[in-house]
Amino acid sequence: MAISFNNCSTFMICIILLLPAFSFGTENYYSKATFYKTSDGKGTPTGACGYGEHGRYVNDGLVTAASWKLYKNGAGCGACYQVRCKDEALCSNEGVKVVVTDSGEGPGTDFILSSDAFAKMAKHPKLAHMLFPKGVVDVDYKRVSCKYGNLKIKINEHSNYHGYLAIFLFNNGGYADIIAIEIYDVNSYKWIPMRRSYGAVFDLANPPMGDLKLKIQIKEGEKTKWIHSDKTVIPDYWKPGSIYETDIQIP
Repeated sequence: MAISFNNCSTFMICIILLLPAFSFGTENYYSKATFYKTSDGKGTPTGACGYGEHGRYVNDGLVTAASWKLYKNGAGCGACYQVRCKDEALCSNEGVKVVVTDSGEGPGTDFILSSDAFAKMAKHPKLAHMLFPKGVVDVDYKRVSCKYGNLKIKINEHSNYHGYLAIFLFNNGGYADIIAIEIYDVNSYKWIPMRRSYGAVFDLANPPMGDLKLKIQIKEGEKTKWIHSDKTVIPDYWKPGSIYETDIQIP
């Protein structure tokens, strides 16, 4: 569609006027959202993504359970969405940015938000109490960048040194999904695929000895690629619960 600037005094003025429309983008989808309750209004450590306590407080507890089509059998874990409810009297234009930490849906809903996230959609905190009685609200949403720092690796608490390794990656802040992980075996000079155990958790029985170099496959749209670096490494003598920062960012 052509845009005429004849009635604008300068090109820059027109850009400023159009920014609100462009900032939310055009790839919006329409659905419904509801909420779940926890003692503190934030996430749950038992979410299907397998994040544990990280799933409670990531993004300050502004998290969501996503429908199966957005959860993507776990590949959608960690994705960020901007969700806006459509009640003009109660809902803000900005909505809330949420992180997928769980899987779940109701009739027609793509999002089951933490109660903090549900309240955040209101124009003002004082209006949130009028939003909750609705239970289910119409929303539009789109995927957005989480804008994190470097990708991090966490060793799952059920891991057992050199017997069983389970990990999940977090801070995958871009538009791409993590769909596969491989570990390099320095003894056989081969890449070994890890299994997606559940959610965002990948595991491997009897992992190789020594430092473990990782290779990560990501998918954005229909395009896939492998990424790795010399710092994408789990060091030898790792321990369950440990977190290791890489130098990779998924923008």
